[in-house]
Order: sequence, then structure tokens, then C-alpha cells
Amino acid sequence: MAHRPLAGIRVLDLTNVLAGPYCTYQLALLGAEVLKVEIPGVGDLARRLGPDPELNDAALGASFLAQNAGKKSVELDLKDDDDRAAFVELVTAADVLVENFRAGVLARIGFSWERLRELNPRLVYCAISGFGQSGPMSQAPAYDQVIQGLSGMMSITGTQETAPLRVGFPISDSLGGLTAALAVTAAIAGRERHGRGSFLDVSMLEASVSAMGWAVSNHLVGGVPPQAMGNQNPTAAPSGTFHAADGPLNIAANRQEQFESLCRCVGRPELVTDPRFATREQRKEHRDALNAELDDALRARPALVWEHELNRVGVPAARILTVPQAVELDQLAHRRFFADVRFPGPATDRRLRLSGTGVLVDGEPMHPVGAPPLLGEHNDELPEITRRWRKPGS
Repeated sequence: MAHRPLAGIRVLDLTNVLAGPYCTYQLALLGAEVLKVEIPGVGDLARRLGPDPELNDAALGASFLAQNAGKKSVELDLKDDDDRAAFVELVTAADVLVENFRAGVLARIGFSWERLRELNPRLVYCAISGFGQSGPMSQAPAYDQVIQGLSGMMSITGTQETAPLRVGFPISDSLGGLTAALAVTAAIAGRERHGRGSFLDVSMLEASVSAMGWAVSNHLVGGVPPQAMGNQNPTAAPSGTFHAADGPLNIAANRQEQFESLCRCVGRPELVTDPRFATREQRKEHRDALNAELDDALRARPALVWEHELNRVGVPAARILTVPQAVELDQLAHRRFFADVRFPGPATDRRLRLSGTGVLVDGEPMHPVGAPPLLGEHNDELPEITRRWRKPGS
């Protein structure tokens, strides 16, 4: 296996549900040793979230299994003196601490950034929250859909008739987690130069607005508020979802040569010289008419045939798949994107198929090194873990 970039980095994971666990999962896949600190007898709420009631009852909900493979779990009550002392020992030896409590919670139980920095000047402390650690909304509760709505994301998802719509997966949680993982790795690199830790204040709202890119800049720079356009691309035409004989496919003919190749490929070369479609702006103005002409031609053949034919002539196009179809793509198998790990608990033949990072390091995928942990599975190992973490170079 390729060298993992974060090998030797020790992460204290005080996170819960998704944004935080997703961050620390990325760090674990890249080689960090992640120790999940959970409330005794309760653990991460995600342990009880998922479509399988039996797994939820066993504190192994699918939501938990998806984001926690390769981590260790210990139970510590940070209001208990002995457990606080054990936690302090871990903090003094850790490289990174990640939490996603509401702003200020960790400080209120005695572990402010000032206290953490005093215990370990090289610590990278990453606090993920809905709105950041300061500001008029810092104490407001936040879930993914709340952030999606506040960011403006829902207002441009769907059509004029259906918006606002929630994006179909917790994208703001994921963006918050990815932003945090990027910030942590940057802070680790910075520490190698200046020798000091950092306090990283990650806002899911800000991460979401940042990721909206052109939708925000079109308003800020161009003075044009974005509108919900369904499956159409506001920057170009023809670019969006079209209809083949057996179902939909996406086509992105964003450049003039792609438009011309598309028209020839579907047997409608006359569309190239139609004055309504001569330029990008004219095609956008007459988008509905152009889409109707192309749909008529595309209905002659199945989506997969068009995918191959259009890609062959340099026009980006692909079928629209369900999730069960997408995870079986040959491309993902070729890249070894999914990992196969044992199911947590006593010996069993059951296996888990889990997502990777989307990054190959020296040609190798970054897969989890073990199963997701049972709640408190590593309690008995805590003294040894602490001793090892405190030993330089171990």
C-alpha cells in the first residue's frame, strides 16, 4: 500500500452525526489514527440513525458505519474527574482535536482554546459548527437542511414551480466536513514550519455559500440573482437533462464546437445554421425551442448509446443513474473506490462496503484500516493508547 500522508498524526474525535465524523473519516483514510471519544452508554447519535432498525438498536446504524471505519472508540464523561484527567492526558499528546458541538460548549466545560493551547501548544483544534463560533447566530441550533435553506441553496434547487427544494443528501454537512479536513491538513503543514498549533473555526453556512461559487458570484459581481432552473445549466445551452428512448441523460455542449458536434451526431445539422441558435447567448434565449428539437432527435436511441456516441465526438454526456446503479459503475470498480471491511463485533462473515476518498496516493486508494468501532470497544486499551501517544516518534 502507498504511504498514507497523515500516518503518525493522532486525532481526538469528539464529533457527532455527520459533519465532524465525515471530517475525521477523511483524516483516518489518509492515515491519521483517530480516537473517537464518546459519551458513556450513549455514543454518537449516528449509531442510532439509518434505515435498519436492528442496526440502530445495536448502536451500529448505517449512518455511523458509513463514516467511522478505522477509528477507535473510548467512552469518557468529561464531567467526571477521572475521565477528565484521562482526556487531559490525551490532549497533551494529540496532534488534532475535532468537535462539532454548538459554539462554546467545550469551553463551558473547561476546555477552551486557551486551556487546550496551554495543555498542548502544538495542538490543532478544529471546531465545526453551523454558523461559526461568533456572531449573532452562533448559538442557534443547526442541521443540514437549516443550513441549505439559509445559504440560498434551496432557492435555486428545482424549477420555478418546485423550488425551494432540499438537495437530496446532506450536502452542507459534507461540505462542512470537507472544509474542516482541508483546514486541518493545512494547519498540520503550517505547524511544521512555525511549530505552533491553530484554532480552526469552521462554519457550515460559510462553507456552503463558498461552495455555491458561480451562483453567488453572479449576484455579487454580475448583479444577477440566480433562479431555479431545474436540470438546465444557466451558463450555456444546450446543457442540461434531455430525453432518450429509454430515459434521461445529461448533455453539456457548452462550447460552440461541442454544439456543432452534437447537432451532427444526432442527425440535426441544420440546427447549427438556425439563426435562433447561432451563438451561445441566442441559444440561451431560445433554450426551450432548442431543447425540444434535440429531444425529438434523441428519442430515437437509448441513453447508453447516445452516451457512447456523444462522448466519441467530444460532447460530454452520460445517463442519469440511481444510486444502486451508480455504485456499480465499472469506473468506480477500476479505481477501487469502495472498500470491503469486516462488520464490527464478534467474528462474522458479514462485510461492509464503504466509500473511499476519491483520491489515489501514488496510484493506491485510501481505504479504512479496520471496521467501525463498537461503542467503547477500546476502553481497555486507553492506558496503552495514552502511553504510546505520549512517546515521541511512536
